[in-house]
Amino acid sequence: MELDFQLATMDDAGLLIDLYNASFFSDYQRFGSCPGYGKTIEMMEESIRLYSKHIILCDNNPIGCVSCHSNAPQEYEIGCLCVIPEYQGKGIGTQAVTFVKDCYEDWKRLTLVTPLYKRENVRFYTEKCGFQVVGTERDGNTELARFLMER
Repeated sequence: MELDFQLATMDDAGLLIDLYNASFFSDYQRFGSCPGYGKTIEMMEESIRLYSKHIILCDNNPIGCVSCHSNAPQEYEIGCLCVIPEYQGKGIGTQAVTFVKDCYEDWKRLTLVTPLYKRENVRFYTEKCGFQVVGTERDGNTELARFLMER
């Protein structure tokens, strides 16, 4: 299983929507809402403008996405990390976090948020990736965990 990361362009908006929808459909079904599910082309194009997005390719097949942007000098926020269900649990997310750390070589702080109710995500980011939960915040009715990694 060979992974590659390809910088997304505006032409990839439809593909990214498909990847997000496949990755987040179970959350949408389980919880009734999911911020990564159901984006329009316009919403995804705006997201591409704000966040550098890399399509995760496995053996040249698109299977996910990781996005990141700079909040401040040497501080980056992972905006989205998604992997389609049939590839989850294979270490791809961990490799995507490593990719971000390698891609943004000057990082001193990495941050991200994920819904607190997604216990498997909280475990993944803390146990597999080395982030710490440093607080919570709200997005509408959803309580989010704020994660931080420093070096």
